[in-house]
Amino acid sequence: MIEINCSNEMFQMPAEIATIKLISATRAKAFNEGNAKGIAIYFTGDAFLMAPGGPTKRGRAAIEAYYQAIFDEFFTELDSGYEDVQVDGNLAYGRGFAKVKLTSKKDGSVSVSTAKYLNILEKQADGQWLTTHDIWNGNE
Repeated sequence: MIEINCSNEMFQMPAEIATIKLISATRAKAFNEGNAKGIAIYFTGDAFLMAPGGPTKRGRAAIEAYYQAIFDEFFTELDSGYEDVQVDGNLAYGRGFAKVKLTSKKDGSVSVSTAKYLNILEKQADGQWLTTHDIWNGNE
């Protein structure tokens, strides 16, 4: 068990769930920093990214390119996290929420959207958890 201090309250959770939640927070931090590679490293080499409004992206390089295209055009702010994480052996899922603010680098226009998402993760031979599938859709 790992203890986490949030808002002056201590929570205990299994180490695997804590690790997976930390990965999600680290990916969100990379998004807020405009760091496409910092997001892509948490995906398997053959992962699926199923973003709304376009074809499925396959593989770490395609996922990095997807995010880099966003960062080339926008300043980004993301508030996200898992609401539920379940682990079963070497597979896990995380179900979460996201609020994204995009500010155009060209004209300063702003768009805000909210979404729900589901990640499937697989524990690798070295013990690292990586995302195999990432899918989301908007609430608007």
